[in-house]
Amino acid sequence: MIRILGTVFAGLLGLAFGSFLNVCLSRWPHGESVVSPRSHCRHCSHTLAWWENVPLVSWLALRGRCRSCHAWIGWRYPLVELSIGVLWAWTIWSSSAWAFDPEQTTLTSCLEVLRIFEDIVFYWLLMALAMLDAEHLWLPNFLTLPGIALGLGALFLSEAIQKYWGDFYPQFPGLFQSTIDRVIAIVLAAALVLLIRWLYWLIRRHEGIGLGDVKLMALLAAWLGLPGALLAFGMGVVLGAAIALVLLAIPAEPAGIGSWALKRLPLGTFLCIGGIVGALWGGPIIHAYLRWTGF
Repeated sequence: MIRILGTVFAGLLGLAFGSFLNVCLSRWPHGESVVSPRSHCRHCSHTLAWWENVPLVSWLALRGRCRSCHAWIGWRYPLVELSIGVLWAWTIWSSSAWAFDPEQTTLTSCLEVLRIFEDIVFYWLLMALAMLDAEHLWLPNFLTLPGIALGLGALFLSEAIQKYWGDFYPQFPGLFQSTIDRVIAIVLAAALVLLIRWLYWLIRRHEGIGLGDVKLMALLAAWLGLPGALLAFGMGVVLGAAIALVLLAIPAEPAGIGSWALKRLPLGTFLCIGGIVGALWGGPIIHAYLRWTGF
């Protein structure tokens, strides 16, 4: 019963934070404050009543249209809210926190609570970056760079708790080793995308991958490690290639949407999807791949 209640609460909280993320996604690209003014229609500036601002429910009740001008609100709003809600609910449902398993130690409980906070922050960041890149081809530094620092900080804190619980004089050289290894993973992951970017420019003589994708790859490595980042990269490339093939198969008018989209596919969005999949099932996928290849 406690697990069910915790999952429901996490899901509702995820819906609320997904609604806030939608506000950020609508205002960040225009340099607007996310605090004021109150939520309003982007077309007619109609200020939303409280019941028009209930996550997911209001969109369904209004059938995806503004109550004042009847303009289409868009699928992004329910998609973001539902995705964050489901991901946060799954994080709690799959947890072994002390409330769900009273027999585990205090150390294990602390590590599990830390993992929960890491996961919900990571999912929120990746959803924000995925949508910004999909809509604006923009991966802002104010999300990617702090995201890298947060990933490193979470790893350092987790290692500190796990290795030196109750030790008044921790062995600091050993404490920093895992962080140094993760920094190397970040550099290697970013270098991979930089190399591909340079090779593309060498062949085509114009930019094919932005520096935002390089920083996003570094962010993935900071949270998932090098194997997890490479998995996310591989999945992102495969997904992007599949979508490109679909667009190629669709007859496009001269100078139409199809030709434009093929030149500007949001790689960052696909990397974020790969990162979420890696965070959820990365371990089993990598293990199955290594077993299949004979390693």
